[in-house]
Amino acid sequence: MPGLDHTTPNPTEITLHKKSCMLEIAFDDGSHFQLPAEFLRVYSPSAEVRGHGKGQETLQTGKHDVAILALEPVGSYGIKPTFSDGHNSGIFSWDVLHYLGANQPALWADYLERLAAAGASRDASTPKIPPNTGCGSHR
Repeated sequence: MPGLDHTTPNPTEITLHKKSCMLEIAFDDGSHFQLPAEFLRVYSPSAEVRGHGKGQETLQTGKHDVAILALEPVGSYGIKPTFSDGHNSGIFSWDVLHYLGANQPALWADYLERLAAAGASRDASTPKIPPNTGCGSHR
């Protein structure tokens, strides 16, 4: 994933749709993305997910029904979501969010391939979603 880059567009609008578990983000270059909570969770830029270097990534499993409970601004360069599974250490810079949005189809396909290769599932053995959040409809 990219690092901070002064050429990356800045967000003009960020909306958390809790019922559909989507983060909607528009950038000043005209791009507009709808990013599911599950997608953001499995591609979190945190050390817990990414590791501390190439090859240290941890495949995230059982995140199908994860929700975003809260968003915190981080300076003027990003946001830090709190997910329903307790994960809250990933800081999503504008660069990362733009990259994830622009590459969502390929990244999602790659994630599904890695899950299949590992014999793993998107479904959690024990649901960690708060009641009445409405997630789970974006299979």
